[in-house]
Amino acid sequence: MLGDKWSLLILRDIIIHKKSRFKELKDSKEKIATNILSNRLKALTEQGLIEKLDPTGTKKSTRYIATSKGLTSLPIIIEMYLFSINAIDETILDASQINIKKEITSNRSLFEKSRIAEYLNFVQELRDTILGVQMP
Repeated sequence: MLGDKWSLLILRDIIIHKKSRFKELKDSKEKIATNILSNRLKALTEQGLIEKLDPTGTKKSTRYIATSKGLTSLPIIIEMYLFSINAIDETILDASQINIKKEITSNRSLFEKSRIAEYLNFVQELRDTILGVQMP
C-alpha cells in the first residue's frame, strides 16, 4: 500500500507540511511528475489514506486531507526522517525541515502527538472554511 516511491512522500507533505492542494504537492522538492502525482492521489484515496474535498467541483477548489487511517502512517514518516537526517547536509534543508529535524530528535513522542493534534486542527479549520462542516 505504501511501498511505492511516492506515497509516503505525499502523505508526509499532507500531514507534516499541511499541503492540501495539487499544486502544493507538485511543487515539493522531490519534483514528482503530474501524472504520477495524480495516480498516487487517486490510489491513496481509494485505499482510504486520504480524502478528497471538492466543494465546488473545480480543480482549483480540490483539497486533499489525510484520513484517520492515513494518520497512522506518521510513525513510518518519522522513521524515514530519523533514517535520513544524519545523512543529509543541513545546508540543503529549508527552515521548516531544520525545525522538524530538531523537534524529532529532541522528543520524538511529543513531536508525533503535537503533529497529529496540529494536523487535526488544520483539517477542522479547512473543513469549516471551505465546506462549512463541523467535525464531531
